Amino acid sequence: MRIVSLLPSATELLFAVGAGDEVVGVTFECDYPAAARGRRIVSTSALPDGLGPAEIDAVVRDRLAAGADLYHLQAQALAELDPDLVVTQDLCAVCAVDVSIVDDALDYLGCRADVLTLDPQTLTQVLDSIGTVGAAVGRPAEASALTSALHLRLDAVATAVADRAPIPTLVLEWTDPPFAPGHWVPDMITHAGGVSVLGHAGERSARTDWAAVRTAGAALIVAAPCGYDLAGSVPLAKQALDRLPAGVPVWAVDANASFARPGPRLVDGIEALAAILHPAAGLALDPTIAQQVR
Repeated sequence: MRIVSLLPSATELLFAVGAGDEVVGVTFECDYPAAARGRRIVSTSALPDGLGPAEIDAVVRDRLAAGADLYHLQAQALAELDPDLVVTQDLCAVCAVDVSIVDDALDYLGCRADVLTLDPQTLTQVLDSIGTVGAAVGRPAEASALTSALHLRLDAVATAVADRAPIPTLVLEWTDPPFAPGHWVPDMITHAGGVSVLGHAGERSARTDWAAVRTAGAALIVAAPCGYDLAGSVPLAKQALDRLPAGVPVWAVDANASFARPGPRLVDGIEALAAILHPAAGLALDPTIAQQVR
């Protein structure tokens, strides 16, 4: 099978269930595992380089309002790769190429590839998508084993935080302007022994304002700006400190690895979040995932 993945989390899933050798095309954002960097890039960003968070937000809003694409699908590369399966998404126009664009391109190219569309909205659906991907690439047993291992880790976190009072927590999915969390992130907070004070599981992340952030009642704030790793999140969190409620601990995390992408490493994010929220629970904190900035 020749597989093209148009979503970083799908690339991660494909490698995790043992189909990495069959992945022939990826996006410019597919950086995990490292072997994915060796595949041909078939999707690139339409955004200018060097923009700050506020500028990115403005450009994205303008392009979406105008009906313009945020990604360039390299049709020639797609045709030359001649895939049997294309894995894409119908979740977020900001996250990756829209499935309608993929369908149109395949029709135009006369490509008969199957298209697998992933659209997880909650943590449960993210974990279920592992089985969906495994079935599509003929690796149901590997997918089942991976899912079971992730559930065991979640069970360990649940046991560690079971008798501790939930901590009111705010995860910011963007910092300029602030965005309250959505989709699976509120689920992550709950699994880690917290309560999401803004944002709801299964709903889209939503633009909010600093007044709402300051009055939400968070006992801990986590900056997890979509598209940024830990090195990028730390300065953004520091830039927002004077707009956040005084005295509340603030952490920055590797959003790309463990919060924003709906793949297996969300469990890494839950483990890190639980260690931050409940330091006395004895859970180890991976310093490559999270760093306190206040």
